Amino acid sequence: MMPFHFVECPSPNHDARPDGAAIDMLVLHYTGMKTSDEALARLTDPKAKVSAHYTIDRGGCVYRHVPEERRAWHAGVSFWAGEKNVNGRSIGIELVNPGHEFGYQPFAERQIAALIELCHGILARHAISPHRVLGHSDVAPARKTDPGELFPWPLLAADGIGLWPKPAAPMGAFAARLSEFGYGVPPHVECSLKCVITAFQRHFRPSCIDGVADAQCAAILAGLLAG
Repeated sequence: MMPFHFVECPSPNHDARPDGAAIDMLVLHYTGMKTSDEALARLTDPKAKVSAHYTIDRGGCVYRHVPEERRAWHAGVSFWAGEKNVNGRSIGIELVNPGHEFGYQPFAERQIAALIELCHGILARHAISPHRVLGHSDVAPARKTDPGELFPWPLLAADGIGLWPKPAAPMGAFAARLSEFGYGVPPHVECSLKCVITAFQRHFRPSCIDGVADAQCAAILAGLLAG
């Protein structure tokens, strides 16, 4: 396992977690800014009112912004498995990448290696199940597309971080099954079902992101629920 370079880069943008809230979610993001310096400046700017617990640059350097026991402000308006205060229960990691707005690109090998090592440490400290290792777009599909279709979810799953499905025979209505897995669906969230399906595809079927719940999507979701 490749050791990562760790840098303290504190952000003032955090507060106490809700009383009794367990840390049981891990949310992965991309920075969506042109440079690493711009991203770090924003995440530590008190006027921006955003932060994450960690940022990883393309060279594999890990910046720590917020102690894990504190609530970082990374997910915003979000929903997963009935929980609307995702920040209160999660750890957020930003990966430096210009994102869809500024020239989305594959994540760097050293960056993902550092992410895997960091995640292993987080999962050892907190009881986070594989189906609660998520992308920002999973918990906020109406607003976000990160970490996007180029993120190597299968690689992480092979290392015990998150899920990657083995398709199975589909059962039941797709929207109900999405909700069973954890996605917010109408009327519980102000977002169209197509938007939620698109977020599901961006994570679990990135080869075709069209917002249509076809047979392949149904089989993938069934595999996730079976696992």
